[in-house]
Amino acid sequence: MANQAQQTGSLASHIVLEAKSWVGTPYHPGGRIKGVGVDCAMLLAEVYERAGVVPRIDPGTYPPDFGQHRGEERFKHWLEKHGTLVEDPMPGDVALFRFGRCYSHGAIMIGGGQLVHAVLRDGMVSIGQIDSSDLSDRPVLFYRVNDGR
Repeated sequence: MANQAQQTGSLASHIVLEAKSWVGTPYHPGGRIKGVGVDCAMLLAEVYERAGVVPRIDPGTYPPDFGQHRGEERFKHWLEKHGTLVEDPMPGDVALFRFGRCYSHGAIMIGGGQLVHAVLRDGMVSIGQIDSSDLSDRPVLFYRVNDGR
């Protein structure tokens, strides 16, 4: 398992570099191809796999608006399975925001209050601020993804 020292060093650097390499990829529900299309869930799955943190994760199909109409915590369950809840996020950690009825928007912390996330409204993967007006009033949980290899 990745510990805090590992996360602050090489592993976090790999995660952050990989996350940034997805910036500009168009938003596409269920997509997971860099430069072609991705959503926020598949962005996390691809970044952590490519950074060597987790093996390939296949969550199956899911409706793009699952968080708006259902209370099932799909995203939260995935992170509980592959990560540890933390209170003070560091670069390389996941921020999971509540939109709708459940936690349904994931992002990767990259430092300085910035995060990388796939945003429908932006139409692509972008770098944002955790204290931006569209995120600052949302409940948020932070996870450190465990090194499962």
